[in-house]
Amino acid sequence: MTTSPSTTIFRRGQRLACACLAVAALGGSLAGCVPLVVGGAAAAAGIGTLALDRRSSGVQLDDQGIELRAAARIREIANDNMNVTVISFNRTALLIGTVGSEADKQRAGEAVRGVQNVRGVVNEIVVGPALNIARRSNDAYITTKVKASLLDASDVPANSIKVVTEGGVVYLMGLVTRREADRATDIARGISGVEKVVRVFEFVSDDGQALPGGVGPSQTVPGNASGSVALPPMAPLPAPTAAPAPAPGVVTSPVR
Repeated sequence: MTTSPSTTIFRRGQRLACACLAVAALGGSLAGCVPLVVGGAAAAAGIGTLALDRRSSGVQLDDQGIELRAAARIREIANDNMNVTVISFNRTALLIGTVGSEADKQRAGEAVRGVQNVRGVVNEIVVGPALNIARRSNDAYITTKVKASLLDASDVPANSIKVVTEGGVVYLMGLVTRREADRATDIARGISGVEKVVRVFEFVSDDGQALPGGVGPSQTVPGNASGSVALPPMAPLPAPTAAPAPAPGVVTSPVR
């Protein structure tokens, strides 16, 4: 049966869109990588995302600078067993990856903590062997699925949430309300293959104003790795306090 030219073009467009999503997800797992934007359509998409992000344009540029400088710091201290990625959102740096020892984990945290403009560090590095290519590919696929699911949800500000996956663990960063945080977490942990979800959110009120307390501790909830696990209800988040936002150099410990 002969395929019409219009059908061929449509299918090629579908494959290109899927490939772009996969590359974007995989790119998020590489430390210090700079996104490559090619062509007017990609540039226009980037401008649209910039406008919808709840961070100011200045903070977004700061986050890019933090990731570049942090990657350089990590390279200075890296050894054969250190595979660390730094992701920054609203000047909070999340460290993921693997190292050979607890001492290396602490060294990486100290290195990033001293980077200009960093307000806080969440050190989620795992002491253990590096992930193989199969697991990294699966992580990229999970990230793509989570991002697509967040985009499909009309009640979640997908452009204000950063998604990254490491070893089946999905990390969510962003400026969200508590309701949006719960909704995004439920979406992410319902994706097949997700072992758990770690929330590194900074909360805002319904009108977009930052709540007191700054970046709260990261919170871990179970995932749905087998595709059929009964998910327990999430523990309630602590009420906001009048504590100041984290000062540079303060490490925010995860809740286990």
